[in-house]
Amino acid sequence: MKSKRKKLIRITTVDFAQSDYMKGQNRYMNQYFDVIGAASDTGKLAQVERDEGVRMVNVPMDRKINPLADLKSMRQFYKLFREVKPDIINSNSPKSSLLSMIAGWLAHVPIRIYTVTGLRYQGAHGLLRWLLINSERVACHFANHVVPESQGVLHCLKQEHITHKPLKVIWNGNINGVNTEHWSLADAAKDYGTTADKLKSDVRRKLNIEQDDIVFVFVGRIVHDKGMNELAEAMRRLTTVDGLKKVKLLLVGDFETKYGPLKPENDDFLHNDKSVVYAGYVDDVRPYLAAADALAFPSYREGFPNVVLQAGAMGLPSIVTDINGANEVIRDGINGKIIAAPLDRKGNLVTSNGKPLMGNALYETMKWFVAHPSEVARMAGNARRIITERYEQRDVWKAWKEYYQGLLEG
Repeated sequence: MKSKRKKLIRITTVDFAQSDYMKGQNRYMNQYFDVIGAASDTGKLAQVERDEGVRMVNVPMDRKINPLADLKSMRQFYKLFREVKPDIINSNSPKSSLLSMIAGWLAHVPIRIYTVTGLRYQGAHGLLRWLLINSERVACHFANHVVPESQGVLHCLKQEHITHKPLKVIWNGNINGVNTEHWSLADAAKDYGTTADKLKSDVRRKLNIEQDDIVFVFVGRIVHDKGMNELAEAMRRLTTVDGLKKVKLLLVGDFETKYGPLKPENDDFLHNDKSVVYAGYVDDVRPYLAAADALAFPSYREGFPNVVLQAGAMGLPSIVTDINGANEVIRDGINGKIIAAPLDRKGNLVTSNGKPLMGNALYETMKWFVAHPSEVARMAGNARRIITERYEQRDVWKAWKEYYQGLLEG
């Protein structure tokens, strides 16, 4: 008689995290476990259910600190766990992990996994920092397995004494890996009915970028803590002080400066300077990565930045800050360059002679990229190989499946 499949509930704070950051993984896991997803419905929950082929349960959660709403959400998790009686619950975001780990402990769920994908307290100060650090401690306490998404997160959990539980990074880090077939110049060109070279030239022509321009691309939310002040200032120095008129910055993403305002002069520069090309939010960033020469990603903090993986799979070298995840994907001088960390462990800006250290390092490194095209080409030649060897999506999924199975068998 065929044995009954073990029940696995996979949890995120919002529904789109299960489609954007874990796409395909629930469908894969459902071959081996009886998978249910749980998240707050922002309007995409039904679509996620159809795409992944698993039952999705709406557990409303407030992403901000809201004690009354949080207690209601915790109660809903408790009721769900008592109804389903899962063998494993695995949560992947701070708020949902705090609530579901406590509820899971109360409901006597045998295996409770908190996957730590980012540390919200980094960059916070005062009472907010204290609250966020202790929320992490509580979530880790009520989990019986803590999985950092990267070695950097693992180090921070130990350094800040968040938990004394054994810590294990699955595979080489990142919760979903990269589908390197999809994230490739060849597949992008095929999807657009052209060749890789023509895709690059067509996108440049569409964006009024000259074919011999040197293009740095940024993909993500255009906000303060993504390093956009420093990126704007580096571009201004390159194009005005150094007179490098052939250097362009391609921005792919939305301006969300109400969540992280930029300096007025930098906001104006990014909106109006001729060296900056704004593509806005796009559903498929592959053509824009194809049109670029390098990724510039000077973020202040990340759990494990997917865009660095995706750019690498597309054959782009990257300039990244010395932060969690990014400094594990990029090997300095091999597939990109790692510049100074923007923040210290207390979340304060690292400065030298009163000026942000990371900003000057970003400028110098971008200038080096412009001056050393053969070195950039060499790093580009290494970029895709490193991603396919270490972050192939099927390898990540298999490692997570085997991790679950090992816990069940243990």
